[in-house]
Amino acid sequence: MKKVLITGGAGFIGYHLACNLAQKGYLVDIADNFARGVKDSFLIELSNHDNVNLLDLDLLSKTSLETLDTDYVFIYHLAAVIGVQFVLKAPYEVLTKNMELLSNVIEFGRTQMHLKKLVFTSTSEIYAGTLRYFNLPVPTPESTPLAVTDLSENRTSYMLSKIYGEAMCLHSGLPVTIIRPHNFYGPRMGLSHVVPELFKKAFFGKENKLTVFSPDHRRTFCYIDDAVEIMRILAESETSTGEAYNAGNDSPEITIISLAENILEIAGADLVVKAGSVTEGSPRRRCPDMSKTIKATGYTPAVSLDEGLRRTFNWYKTNVFLNPGKSAI
Repeated sequence: MKKVLITGGAGFIGYHLACNLAQKGYLVDIADNFARGVKDSFLIELSNHDNVNLLDLDLLSKTSLETLDTDYVFIYHLAAVIGVQFVLKAPYEVLTKNMELLSNVIEFGRTQMHLKKLVFTSTSEIYAGTLRYFNLPVPTPESTPLAVTDLSENRTSYMLSKIYGEAMCLHSGLPVTIIRPHNFYGPRMGLSHVVPELFKKAFFGKENKLTVFSPDHRRTFCYIDDAVEIMRILAESETSTGEAYNAGNDSPEITIISLAENILEIAGADLVVKAGSVTEGSPRRRCPDMSKTIKATGYTPAVSLDEGLRRTFNWYKTNVFLNPGKSAI
C-alpha cells in the first residue's frame, strides 16, 4: 500500500484530498497543528478508517518531522499561514513561517527512501502583480511572467511566500510538481469564502436583501472533488515533474452578482440582490488557462457549477445552518 503524507491535511483542500486518496487505496497520514484546520466530526470519522492516520504535529519543528516515517511515496505540502485577516495583520509571520514550513518539508523529503513526488500547493495570487502592472492574459497560462505588488503592502506577503516557495521547490533537487489552485469550493471550507458566505446570507435572509461586493468581477469556480482529482493525477504523472500547473476550471466565467442570483435560486431565498462596493485588492477577472493541465492529466472537471453549488448548499444547510454545533469549520 503506497504511503502519502498531507501537511495541513485538516483544512479544506487537505481533508478532501485525504478522502480521495484513501478511497484510491493509499495509506494516508494527515499532519496538522490544528491552528486553522479543525478536528471536527468529519475529520475524526475519516481518521477511523484503517488506512488513515491523524497526526497532531507542529511542522515548524524539525523534531516533529523526525518522528515520521521515511517511506512516503508522495508528500502533498498544503500547510501554510493563510487567511486575508492574518495576512493583513501579520505579514512578517506569513513570510517567515511559510518559508520555514516548506524548508522543513523539503529537508524531510530528502530523507525519504522512495519519494516519487513532492506536491507544493501554490496560489492563483501569484498572478496578482502581473495583473496590476502589466497586461495579464485571461484565461491565464502558467507561462505568464510573474511580477510582485509593492513589497510594503501587507497583502504582498502571502503571494511572495508562494512565489519564493515555487523557486525553493524547483531548486530543491527533489521531484516536485507545483499546483496553482483557482477558486476551489465545496463542503467544509468555512464561511469566509464567497460561495458559503453568500449561501449563509441567502439562508438567513436578513433585511430581505443580499448585498454582493465586487458585483461585476468575474470568476470561474472548481468543485473540490474535481480539484483534488486533478491534484492526484498530476502527482502520479511522471511527466509533471518540475512543472507548475493551474488547477481549476476555465468555464463558465461568471460575475459575482450572477453567482449570487444562482445561489438565491438554489437556496430558495426570496431576496433582492443589491450591488455593494468593490473589495480592495480583488481582481476584476480570474480565470485559469487549463489547457496544459488537461493535456497532462486527460481530465476535465466533471461537476457543473450548478451541481457543485447544490451539493455545497445541501451540506452547509444540514451540517452548519441547521446544526451549528456539528462542524466548527
